[in-house]
Amino acid sequence: MDTRTVAVIDYGAGNLRSVRSALCSLGYNALIVDSARGAAEAQAMILPGVGAAADTMHNLVRSGLAQTVIDWIAAGRPFLGICMGMQILFEYSDEGGGQKCLGVFPGRVVKLPTSHKVPHMGWNQVHYRRDSALFDGIPNDSNFYFIHSYVVEPEDDEMIKATTEYSAQFCSVINRGAVVAAQFHPEKSGAVGMRFYENFLSLAAEGRLRHGIST
Repeated sequence: MDTRTVAVIDYGAGNLRSVRSALCSLGYNALIVDSARGAAEAQAMILPGVGAAADTMHNLVRSGLAQTVIDWIAAGRPFLGICMGMQILFEYSDEGGGQKCLGVFPGRVVKLPTSHKVPHMGWNQVHYRRDSALFDGIPNDSNFYFIHSYVVEPEDDEMIKATTEYSAQFCSVINRGAVVAAQFHPEKSGAVGMRFYENFLSLAAEGRLRHGIST
């Protein structure tokens, strides 16, 4: 297994170019994976995401990548979901009249409960609820870049590592075992986003994600 190779899932709608550029600038080999084959030798997997839940799930199922992601996570291998890549980890999304998702974790994806303009687009603070090595070198309440209209509501409150305020508070980072996911886009978040990627990949290479890193 190559500790410098990261499998980046291409399901036809992800923000691949920016993610790949970010990983390469950190010295990693971004292996673009568009079928069930090809990810086995990677150290970690990243599922970037833009677009709608229904389209995302359709493309993942059609390509066989839905089961690839589920099997990867079940094996305890390091995984990072970004934006839609976070949302589809849960059981069901209310978006577009309703969409069954991957069901890795119990919980639901709901419309952003806010009186502000939707989508939530631009810079906003990420507030840590629990200490995590994911945030090493990143000050609490740092600004990250968001663009989304829906948010996750995990059934297990303990997996929520950070929140963000947009008239209402919502979950912006989760971690359970080797799975990390963020509602913001690290690749669009400047130096703090790059540090978030670097922390995740370093933890993956060290094997620390397999045992959880919440404290």
